[in-house]
Amino acid sequence: MRPPLELLYNFHWVMPGEIARSSQAYLGFLRSLLKARSIQGVINLRGSKPGWRWWNYETRVCAELGIVHRDVRFNSRRLPSRDILLDMLDAFDKTPRPFLVKCSGGQDRTSFASALYILHTRGWSARSKAETQFARWPYLHFPKQQQRWLRSYTDFAAERCGTRTLRDWITQDYTPEGFKAWLQARGLGGAFRGMHIVQETANSDVE
Repeated sequence: MRPPLELLYNFHWVMPGEIARSSQAYLGFLRSLLKARSIQGVINLRGSKPGWRWWNYETRVCAELGIVHRDVRFNSRRLPSRDILLDMLDAFDKTPRPFLVKCSGGQDRTSFASALYILHTRGWSARSKAETQFARWPYLHFPKQQQRWLRSYTDFAAERCGTRTLRDWITQDYTPEGFKAWLQARGLGGAFRGMHIVQETANSDVE
């Protein structure tokens, strides 16, 4: 049986000893969760939120434990810009391992980031493993209508990437406009709300 904290926070190892995924530790116990699994870094996909209780708590616990904390601002309903994707890859490369990647529920943004990590570090031969990160069970990935683009991104990237690495393709050719056109051509124009907006509303989470 899995430990209670893992069930409570939708915690799973993506690559044991390398990268794990989870939800927000809203009910506390973050210190215990991180220490028991020797986590050395946390990548927060909800963006920097100074003054928000959960962000203050998370960064304070990480600082007290000597754990590196990085913020990546990622919206599960808007197609990501090139800079957002590269920011995520940079966080993967620069955060000490094992690290934890988390969002609010550990279901949607975290599924995308975990899949992206596998493709980034293991290449396209690991595509099938990357796509398992979008499973309903055990990750509880039940995307809403405007989050359906998340799972489609791997298909789009695989089609356009060719023999290049994921980072090279994103750096050289990826645009949210191109992804939007690709989705629309496949009848998925309603699978996203829009494209990334630089200035998000300060008083709302980037879902």
